[in-house]
Order: sequence, then C-alpha cells, then structure tokens
Amino acid sequence: MNDSPGWATPGSSPSDGDRQGSPADRPGSDGGAQQPARPTGDPKWSAEQPPPGQWSSPGATPPADTPQPPAQPSGGWGQQPAAPYGGQYGYPGGPGQWGQQPPAAKPGVIPLRPLGLGEILDGSVATLRTHWRSIVPITLVVATVIQVISVFVQKYMLSDLPLSSAEDMTAEEAIDSLGSTLTVSMVDQFIQVLGTIVVTAMLTMIFSRAILGQHSTVSAAWREARPQLLRLIGLTLLLALGIILLGAVLVLPGALAGNADLIVIGFVAWVPLIIWLGIKFSLASPALMLEKSTVIKAFTRSSKLVRGAWWRVFGITVLTALIASMVALVVLGFFQMIGVFAFGGIYSLADGSAQTAWGPLIFFGIGLIIAQTIIMPIQSGVTVLLYVDQRIRREGLDLELARAAGIENYGTTGG
Repeated sequence: MNDSPGWATPGSSPSDGDRQGSPADRPGSDGGAQQPARPTGDPKWSAEQPPPGQWSSPGATPPADTPQPPAQPSGGWGQQPAAPYGGQYGYPGGPGQWGQQPPAAKPGVIPLRPLGLGEILDGSVATLRTHWRSIVPITLVVATVIQVISVFVQKYMLSDLPLSSAEDMTAEEAIDSLGSTLTVSMVDQFIQVLGTIVVTAMLTMIFSRAILGQHSTVSAAWREARPQLLRLIGLTLLLALGIILLGAVLVLPGALAGNADLIVIGFVAWVPLIIWLGIKFSLASPALMLEKSTVIKAFTRSSKLVRGAWWRVFGITVLTALIASMVALVVLGFFQMIGVFAFGGIYSLADGSAQTAWGPLIFFGIGLIIAQTIIMPIQSGVTVLLYVDQRIRREGLDLELARAAGIENYGTTGG
C-alpha cells in the first residue's frame, strides 16, 4: 500500500480466509530476534526483562515446581498463533496483554481494527463533520445540478398532461400520462445515477484519506478520482444491465404468454436476486477506486470480501438506507409543505397542478438539494468503511493503513 489513498491491489492476499504470512513480514519486525510485547507506559521494560515464568495472569501464582516453558528460538514469533486482525491485539492471554484488548491506533476517523456498526456510522458522520469543507461543496454542486435539470424536466414534460381526475380521464389520456410519467422518472433516475457516480468517486478518495488522518481538497479528490471515473460508470451500467436482463429472463416469459401467475412468480424470484446481487457487489465501487483495478476485478473483489458476511453487510446497508430515508422525508416534507401552501394551497395537490407549478417545484428541489447534500456523504462513507472493515478482518489491512499513516512498529508491540 502506498501513502496515497489509492490502495494497491492485495494480489495474493487471501480474501476469504485468515491472513497468512509470518510476522516477519509485518512493519517494524526485523524477522530476527524475538520481540516481546512491552507493557503500556513502560519504555524501559525491554532493558529490564523479568525472569522466565513470571508472565502468569494477575492473582495466579504458579507453584515453585512448575516447569518453565522452553525458550523460544530466534524469530520465535513465527511459532506463535497468528495474531488476529493485523496483530494489534496479540493472542488472548499473551505476554503483556492479560487477556484484554488494548485500544487500537486511531490516526483518522476510525480505529485500525475490525469495526462495529456504531463505529462505521460514526466514522461516516465524523468524516462529514471534520472534512465538510471538501465534502459539502462536492455534494452541494452535484445535487444542485441534478435538481435544476430535474425541475426543468418536470416542468416542461409534465405541463402538457391533462389535469382531470382519474374518473374523467380517457384511456388514451391515461396511457399518455403513464408514458410521460415513466419517461420523466427514467430521465430523473439517469441524471441521479450520473451525479451519484461523480460524488461516489470523489468522496471515496476523501474518505480514504480521512481514515489515515489526512485532509483532501476538492481539486485533489477530483484529480485522484478522474482516472477511474469511466470505469466506475461502466461498473454501474454493467450492474444495471445485469439486473434488467435478469428481470427480462424471469418476468418476460410470463408477460409474453399472458400468464399472470408466471409474471408474479418471476417477479417474486427477481426481487430477492436483485437484493442478493446488490449486496454481493456493493463493495465493488470502493474496490475499483482504491485498488485501481478493472471493472471485472472489482466485482470479483467485492464478491470475495462479502462472502461469509453477506447478512452483516446487508443489515448495515439497510439500516443506513432507512436512516437516509428518514432524513430525506423530514427535509422534503418541510419544504414541500412550504411550496404547496405558499403557492396554490392544498387544492393544488388534488388537481395535480403542484407537479408543474414553479413554486412547489422549486421548494421541493431545494429540499432535495439539502437532503442529498447530507445523505450522499453518509451513504458513500458507510460503503467505504464497510470495504475497509472487511479487508481488515480478512487481510490485515490495518497494518498497511498504520504504515501509510506513519505509525511505527504497529502490530509488533501491541498497537
């Protein structure tokens, strides 16, 4: 891994097993003489080592005739059980640990160890709070561009639709209304996807630096994200195309046969598959951006990292989406009420004029801009931190992060 946030591809590092390799390869280890862990706060311990046999647990006094353990040969750390999660904890009850886990190093917004749900959410919010000068301009500009285009699309594409009630609408008018509504929805979604891709690319680089305790500017984030931007667009389009083709295979036969039961069965099978694939490849975006990999390799990396942790990634992703939805509902509801009651009143909702009037559209757009400015960094941050967490758990990425953050002897002296 380099000191930059563009993390190198792990190569032969395992993705679905315990991290391999002797501790001689860890930063700060000379691979030679045994380096015993020193108690916290005692820099002189290494020069005044106690005699063998005194590393018993507190309160446990070994009998006098207890045989002493044989001395470890040179480089004996390679004979010890592999320390979990990058070696910062040592093994339970190991020298100097007393069976407890000392605090992990925290150069940036997260501690360098496996993360809990609260730490992932807190790290995402903490990054937004600490690095808002870089994050807010990105999300604010992109959200503003998206909503300005969306307002004009809704205004001029829906203004020609009949505003009569559903009872008075003819079949032709109903078909035209449905087609126009679907067209507007598709255009809005396409614009949203493009904006989200740009935001995701740039925010991923900012979050990767925030993990190391480093700041990033908007120009630096764009410069680092730009080489992978086309690949990220390709990844997003490929994932969307796969979902559409899967739906066509499962639902289209029933539709062509005019069999409602087959359509329902195909749809019921399609939705769980969409969710499963979405979670399976949810870490492809940070893998693509931070490992500078190709689209196919990013999909493969995400699949390996999520393997065995699908339900955990699913739960955190769903919880984040629920939190984002609640924030959006509160913000949008407030601004929509202002727009409706200030321009046309409650009757504008009943006759449909609120969908095309400038006042409600502008206030609704302002609400969406504010909501997306808050939501997009949190969701992007959770995805990046989930990626980092899975690599720490499977590949000992904390050692590479500590080295990039300038922490010396990390993983060899208890953190």
